[in-house]
Amino acid sequence: MTQPPTDGATGSPSSPPPGPASPGTSSPGGVTPSPAYPAYRSPADQRRRGRLVATLTLVAAILLCGGGGTAAYLALRDTEEGAGAKEPAVAVDDFLSAVYRERDAGKATGLVCAASRDPEKIAAKVAEVDRYAAQYTGARFRWATPTVDSQNGDRATVSAKVTMTTADEKIAEQALRFTVVRKAGWRVCEVA
Repeated sequence: MTQPPTDGATGSPSSPPPGPASPGTSSPGGVTPSPAYPAYRSPADQRRRGRLVATLTLVAAILLCGGGGTAAYLALRDTEEGAGAKEPAVAVDDFLSAVYRERDAGKATGLVCAASRDPEKIAAKVAEVDRYAAQYTGARFRWATPTVDSQNGDRATVSAKVTMTTADEKIAEQALRFTVVRKAGWRVCEVA
């Protein structure tokens, strides 16, 4: 019979090093793993995993449908408030009255389409007209009925010539071209 060496290491030099158990050998816990079968999962683990997958799928579906529905609502809703004018020329006439005669930026803002509605820019334009008129004594603005140059469905081009007359009979004219769109009535969208 052979005795183990006294210098510390036991076993023969040809024995495999300690590590994971190879197939057919037992592991330290006494269970022999088999490469042919996957690790055992309990039915409770499978149910938890199924619930997690179902929950994540439901949350993703809600986010996609909710986000898509919200985007569709915002894109398709009627963004115009109040009723616009019945005709393109009337929309331009109302806008000119609000800017040049009444000098009411709030009223002018309500006559502009949502895509171009910037209350600060409209207020700045009304203030510019007011400063211009204040330079002259008795400045008055007038214009003939605006003319519809072209109309294609819900879009029209309207022109008008604004004339300013002063008390000392000075006259200034400005030709304007408006793009007017119909969405909940006709509204001014662009002035050139």
